[in-house]
Amino acid sequence: MTTKADLINAIAKESGLTQAASEKALNACLKSIKESFRRGKRVSLKGFGSFTVVRRKEREAWNPHTGEKMIIPSKNVVKFNPGKMVKEVIGVEKMTSAL
Repeated sequence: MTTKADLINAIAKESGLTQAASEKALNACLKSIKESFRRGKRVSLKGFGSFTVVRRKEREAWNPHTGEKMIIPSKNVVKFNPGKMVKEVIGVEKMTSAL
């Protein structure tokens, strides 16, 4: 697992920025992505992939312990479509997942 601290360290190492500057840069990036999601906009990072907010429909399910039917309400989820670089790294032809 990679944590936010790991990302900050990697940014500092690769860019030559200080830890504090790297943390500010990462926080600004995450804030911008979050704001795009809030407005329902797609976030696309060429080569890496794109993140899209999609509406998951209401659906019927069953409680596995009781067998009782229940309705799972609709909600927004983030869908990730990997770019060429990610596909090459993980060796997958086609992958889509809801985060």
